[in-house]
Amino acid sequence: MKEYKILLTGTVGAGKTTAIGRVSETSPVMTDVPNSDTSVAKERTTVGLDFGQLTLDNGDRIRLFGTPGQARFDFLWKILVRNALGVIVLMDNSRPDPLDDLSTYMHGFASALRSLPCVIGVGRTESHPVPSLDDYAERLAAMGRVFPILGVDVRRRTDVILLVDTLLMQLEADARGETE
Repeated sequence: MKEYKILLTGTVGAGKTTAIGRVSETSPVMTDVPNSDTSVAKERTTVGLDFGQLTLDNGDRIRLFGTPGQARFDFLWKILVRNALGVIVLMDNSRPDPLDDLSTYMHGFASALRSLPCVIGVGRTESHPVPSLDDYAERLAAMGRVFPILGVDVRRRTDVILLVDTLLMQLEADARGETE
């Protein structure tokens, strides 16, 4: 059995805690406290990390770590990304400028993303269709990045599994490329 670490990051309210809770086979560890940021309509927010575990069909275990969303905790981002095999970035399309938010996370994880695969999960696209997934792809391209971008609802276990599977497929493709 192998164990893999995957990091979930993204804006406040994007659903990192929810995503981990949807797929974790153990009671997730959460460091939520009452939210004091009045610009976000949310009762609680993560100030440390979230943690959950998921076992794959082959017996391998995924350890999921979630970061706090606020940029003021970027020092934790750098700690939590250590030894990760990949990064899932969750975006909230209902925020005032989600493309700017994407830039924040691409810059905040720039060093790690030079070598790690990444997938972008965009939530709340049904109620907020703009920006489109193509707009996200264009923003990434302008930064010299190409990552899979998926519309997701992290309240659905299948959507969270899709994000994890997409990341694992990138790892598998990279491993095949190295052996050829």
